Amino acid sequence: MCKECGCGETNGNNRLQFIVDGYTDDNAKEVEKALLGLPGVLYVHIHPHEGETTVDYSPKLTKLSAIMKVFDDRGLTANL
Repeated sequence: MCKECGCGETNGNNRLQFIVDGYTDDNAKEVEKALLGLPGVLYVHIHPHEGETTVDYSPKLTKLSAIMKVFDDRGLTANL
């Protein structure tokens, strides 16, 4: 297990899979980059045309509200 970020910790990470309304190819890339810049976000995969979004993160390092703020700041609606 990584001592810096906690990756590899058994059962310590959460996976969110949800739909986001309002993606374009450009803002999807921007969202992916912003999410990966948050501490504890280990994986992001976005299908911009369908809005399907997957985020793996450590709740010990990043709160769900910080993840949702990335979408809110860009005027996108995340349907959890």
